[in-house]
Amino acid sequence: MPRSLNAGFVTTKLARTRPPGDPKVVPTGEANAHPMRRLFVPPDGELIPAGVLIPLFDRGAELTVLLTERSSALKHHAGQIAFPGGRMERADATIADTALREAHEEVGIAPSRVRLAGYLEPLPTVSGYAVTPVVGFVDDSVQLVLDPSEVSDAFEVPLDYVMDERNQRKGMRRYQGSEIPVVEFNYERHRIWGATAHMLVELKNILENN
Repeated sequence: MPRSLNAGFVTTKLARTRPPGDPKVVPTGEANAHPMRRLFVPPDGELIPAGVLIPLFDRGAELTVLLTERSSALKHHAGQIAFPGGRMERADATIADTALREAHEEVGIAPSRVRLAGYLEPLPTVSGYAVTPVVGFVDDSVQLVLDPSEVSDAFEVPLDYVMDERNQRKGMRRYQGSEIPVVEFNYERHRIWGATAHMLVELKNILENN
């Protein structure tokens, strides 16, 4: 774990990242060898671009990550833990615009209250999306306003907790005849798994190794 996990350190590490040239494309080369990046990309390569915001708060004594619990009334992924986000719309000039718009709609964070810090590479999902995580520092005075049709709860997890590998529960999932390594976090009453947990691990790896 980095000795000085503060906003300056995180900003410096993420400054080396770049937005995807094409948010529909998921890198699958040697440097992106995780099975998700191969198995979840359909043969025709067509994926729907989507963006999520990984909102970071500088709480003085610690950095935290904001996560949401999706409404139980949703048709897909009801009740799961996720970052605010969704599919790219025609009005979105960039994938960052998508992530910021969705965060505003879902939890009331205005784009003007976010300082963009960097990007993780697009991640494919079984539902056919290429999801680009956009990392940003949110003004710590922001008051969340949840859209109950999409979000039932929002909570913060200390970034130190994410960075401690002892908090990861690792396993395997079988998909299309292949074994895929999976990870989850259990923070308080929340089970953080799937793509959300994978994004947290990728953020951890960038902060440790990039």
